[in-house]
Amino acid sequence: MPDRVLPPVRTPFRALAQTFVPEASSLDERAWAEVEAIVEDALATRPPKLRRQLATLIKLLDVLPLLRYGRRFTGLGTKHRAQFLAGVQRAPLLLLRRGVWGLRTLVFMGYYTRPDVRSAIGYRAAARGWEARR
Repeated sequence: MPDRVLPPVRTPFRALAQTFVPEASSLDERAWAEVEAIVEDALATRPPKLRRQLATLIKLLDVLPLLRYGRRFTGLGTKHRAQFLAGVQRAPLLLLRRGVWGLRTLVFMGYYTRPDVRSAIGYRAAARGWEARR
């Protein structure tokens, strides 16, 4: 099993996740463990270099707001977190924009593929496709 990515960056990862998916603010520790396990499983098959880059991106996104707000991402309120990420989406550096897009995709996957969320939003897709509905 490859090294886990999220433990060293758990706090900023969760802050970013709560900004991408505001409903994540209400997750308890068990639900966060599910989200993180889903993300870690997806990352397990990725090259070590990519996993290191993701951890570095999360650290960078935590410290970059120091330049504008004088606080880390984890210390910002909801409004400033959203403003910061909106600014990153318009950043001239394509690699940064793609990294945030990829991180957001991982967060969406981790949050929305949990069984309780799937049923709450009425998502009934199955690996067997339409066969599962017959």
